[in-house]
Amino acid sequence: MEFDIWLAFAAASAILVLIPGPTVLLVVSYALGQGWRAALPTAIGVALGDFTAMSLSMLGLGALLQTSATLYLGLKWLGAAYLVWLGIGLWRAGGRFEVAPREAETRNSTMMLHAWFVTALNPKSLTFFIAFLPQFVDRQGDFWLQMLVFESTFLALAFANALFYALTASRARAIMGSPRAIRLFNRSGAVLLVGAGLAAAALPQRG
Repeated sequence: MEFDIWLAFAAASAILVLIPGPTVLLVVSYALGQGWRAALPTAIGVALGDFTAMSLSMLGLGALLQTSATLYLGLKWLGAAYLVWLGIGLWRAGGRFEVAPREAETRNSTMMLHAWFVTALNPKSLTFFIAFLPQFVDRQGDFWLQMLVFESTFLALAFANALFYALTASRARAIMGSPRAIRLFNRSGAVLLVGAGLAAAALPQRG
């Protein structure tokens, strides 16, 4: 695998995992109510959930990419458009980040399972992996080796991101509740997402 392809995937993934969605809202809600002790179990649950969704997606992705070069190219453009669409949605979100703290004491295992459930069964996760990964896959290379590298990279980023959100929420509630800070965060992420989508569309067809 070429280093520049891996770097492009890692950069796009790092931006994507930062987007506040159901998983991030769950992590933040636990952290606001339970404090720093919610960080590790929720981060583990998120990583396991992404592993589940990504693995399920890969089972179908391998067959799809072997079908035809036309389908491969179509998925590549779909993925690029998907990134741009996410960026536009994030920009329009403005300063909204609605989340309520979970004040009731919750066991670590419960928080981990809840995070896994929300992440793994989110339909957007399955759609994302099917639309996103083909942009970086070399159809002539070892598919499963590439998937191992991509999945390991994404899971490490997802775990680190969930941990970051949990620790930030537990120690900086003022920031998490500031419309100005959230708006700046959302719009910065939106610009990066649109840029990643345009860059992905410009990647040459591989294999």
